[in-house]
Amino acid sequence: MANRDGHRRFGSIRKLPSGRFQIRYPGPDGRMRTGSDTYERKSDAERALSLIEAQIIKGEWTDPDRGKVKLQDYADTWISQRAGLRPRTVDLYRWLLKKHITPYLGGVQLGKLSTAMIRQWRADLLGNGVSVSMAAKAYRLLRAVLMTAAEEDHIIPRNPCRIRGAGDEHAQERPVLTVAQVFELADLVGRRPVGNVRKLKDNAYRLRFQRHGEMRTHPEVFTSRADAERALWKMGMDGRADCTHDRRFRAVVLLATFASLRWGEVSALRRSDIDLDAGTVRVRAAFVERSTGELVLGSPKSKAGRRVVGIPQGVIPALREHLATYVQDEPGALVFPGAKGGPLRRSGFNTRTRWVDVVKEMGLPGLHFHDLRHTGNMLAAESGAGLKDLMARMGHDNVRAAMIYQHAVRGADRTITDAIDRQIIEREDGEDGPAGMLAPVS
Repeated sequence: MANRDGHRRFGSIRKLPSGRFQIRYPGPDGRMRTGSDTYERKSDAERALSLIEAQIIKGEWTDPDRGKVKLQDYADTWISQRAGLRPRTVDLYRWLLKKHITPYLGGVQLGKLSTAMIRQWRADLLGNGVSVSMAAKAYRLLRAVLMTAAEEDHIIPRNPCRIRGAGDEHAQERPVLTVAQVFELADLVGRRPVGNVRKLKDNAYRLRFQRHGEMRTHPEVFTSRADAERALWKMGMDGRADCTHDRRFRAVVLLATFASLRWGEVSALRRSDIDLDAGTVRVRAAFVERSTGELVLGSPKSKAGRRVVGIPQGVIPALREHLATYVQDEPGALVFPGAKGGPLRRSGFNTRTRWVDVVKEMGLPGLHFHDLRHTGNMLAAESGAGLKDLMARMGHDNVRAAMIYQHAVRGADRTITDAIDRQIIEREDGEDGPAGMLAPVS
């Protein structure tokens, strides 16, 4: 509104040669700003100045000059400044930004992003074949970045990510194995057919295999080594070729399942973490494999991941055999080392065990190693234990600190362990339940 001498109390309005009206006003720092929009009527310009003045008084004003920063530049800085992110999370965020966000929105200024623009971006992702789950991950990252821009840095007045349900993922059901299937899997990952593959001069491959102790030549010539190796493995599974049994991976399958361990946790275990007399395993570290292939040893996935878990007595003999046969005597020796004594990589495990072929042979194509932990969690839940005790065993957050740094197995955890043990005993007595079922992953 104007003072008596004709000057405005806040800001100023001038008429441009085009006939439209432009506003200028001082920001909270005293520096004069020119409005980014022009107005057809002077009354509209006055109204805009009044709104800006009210925003400044309420502390809700955002500097339009700061809103000119491009989304890609701001998001890059946002990821770099997020303290406490796990290495794989950083890799995921940078991949999502490069693959699904930057090509569409990276060059847009923050101040010009709108809900309609983001809705179209999401529709384009889905229209180009990106899965709902991956689009939800990208949307959640974008929403988090812009939330900081709105609420902490005050670059934009509000977060334009306002699409209901866009960040929701509907996890597919994952298989839950029976106890009998877990033991079958543990045995199958160690079976090795006896034979060899030789490359011929014409880039074909010849397969030789052992049958009843005698080496024989397969009548077929294969076009690739992978085809020949797959044929040899299949012959070993159906009894047409002799097999040996490498038991070094048997214990990792049993322990990951019945102690509900993640891959990174089980691969980081040291001899000193296993107490067979007490029947416990201590989880205090985890390996993380970055997108670059680098293995990083750090803390478990969550604070609650540091825990002591009971081991069912039914798998103690397998662990005792494994420690005596494959693990060095030093307390710091890896319980499940790789081929050269270093950490066991998931890719190396999958290759050496022929995981994909094994689970397909069992009628469980697509089974992931993490499904073993899921199976263990389901078995633990069937014990009837309370939610907090289950969370402590599984290494989930939102439990008391005493559960995180426990030095002895809680009574409730022993109840869970005993309940799993009973199922193992029932399996040995031939009373195992129905074939593997599907259950939702939380």
